Amino acid sequence: MSKIAFLFSGQGSQFVGMGQSFYESSETARRLMDEANTLLPFDLKEICFEDSKELINQTTYTQPAIFVVSQMALALLKEAGIKADVVAGFSLGEYSALCAAHVFNFTEGVSLVAKRGELMGTASNNGKMAALLGLDLQKAQAVCDEASSKGIVELANLNCPGQIVIGGEAQAVTYACEIAKNHGAKRALVLPVSGPFHTSLLKETAQTFGQLLESKELKEPQTPIVLNVLGDYYQTDLNLKELMVQQMATSVKWEASIRQMIANGVDTFIEIGPGKTLSGFVKKIDRSVKILNVEDMDSLQKTLAALNS
Repeated sequence: MSKIAFLFSGQGSQFVGMGQSFYESSETARRLMDEANTLLPFDLKEICFEDSKELINQTTYTQPAIFVVSQMALALLKEAGIKADVVAGFSLGEYSALCAAHVFNFTEGVSLVAKRGELMGTASNNGKMAALLGLDLQKAQAVCDEASSKGIVELANLNCPGQIVIGGEAQAVTYACEIAKNHGAKRALVLPVSGPFHTSLLKETAQTFGQLLESKELKEPQTPIVLNVLGDYYQTDLNLKELMVQQMATSVKWEASIRQMIANGVDTFIEIGPGKTLSGFVKKIDRSVKILNVEDMDSLQKTLAALNS
């Protein structure tokens, strides 16, 4: 029996025009975007569709934008009768997965993600992140160990074989990029992000977010969910709020998450939300699985056709 996983896009996948075809084609999608616009202190629709003030790449706006567009795509998949056996999301995308698993509803999700984006957007702008290409986990860790003589630098995103993202204090990350080739890296690329996400430099920000979470009522997931912090399935004896707080300041174990789902029988992955970054990661992890995506009406139709063939 085929098992389907829904994967939700993270930050960096945004583009101007995302969600527009959903909005123009579906009353359900239109309702979600319009509802989000009434909840937020800025015009999310304008940012997603036109971005005349060039805000879409600022974390404060990026996070709610991707969350809402992902929920629009999810709603259309659900209307077509497609259900997930398991959900997961990359970093910010984990909030779309939590919403898909009914841990909180759409309205609560918009509020949570907007606060998360605001906090992360103002966090430690002295830090940066870089992708190390062509290194395994052990060698990437060796780069961090050597570069830590210049400051804090840690493994941030364990994406797929040959792609690991590091983050930390700017000077230490710059030095890590300089020495990475000595450890066998093909390339080291500094990423256009506003802070050293998923490193210990975000601990204070995470704790502030945790205080907000304390007042929220979260339900147990109604669909199995694989969490970034664990690289594995969430179990009900764990503290979900604690894991959500930890997620901001610890590594995203994406490769482990995908391998765990495949080991559990998942053979079809549908990336939901803008871009195809996660599809690329899955392809590098296991080429034998089916990989589909839904980022606009065209890709939705193609995905539905592939699932029904």
